[in-house]
Amino acid sequence: MQENDKNGPIQDDEAKKRLQGDLRSNREEGREMEPSAEDQPEADRDPRALRTGGTPAGMDSRDVELRSEIAQHLGRHLYPTGREEVLDTLRAEHAPDRLVELAKDLPADTRYANVQELVQALGLHTEARRS
Repeated sequence: MQENDKNGPIQDDEAKKRLQGDLRSNREEGREMEPSAEDQPEADRDPRALRTGGTPAGMDSRDVELRSEIAQHLGRHLYPTGREEVLDTLRAEHAPDRLVELAKDLPADTRYANVQELVQALGLHTEARRS
């Protein structure tokens, strides 16, 4: 036998309306920018502004995206690795076909200590070393 709820349908509807009002008011607060602290520059949030940064020197956005995808599918446990292990892992992780095709061009007799060496062998650009 099931126990009855403590509230009836009318009370449930009233509670739902109160909760929706609370959720809306919290959502509005979250959209407002908080003022900058005394020791920080003024924030400027212009949605039309050009966003820059995020791409290391020596790389373009395509290189960054491909390296990120390769690293996500291969993980850290695979290294040091060779072409066959890379291909097997990409297939097992259901990586996009373009990554598998790219990895097929790796030399068969070379080992890679990390994702940096691997993407360099694939012909992608990597970060320029700082002196």
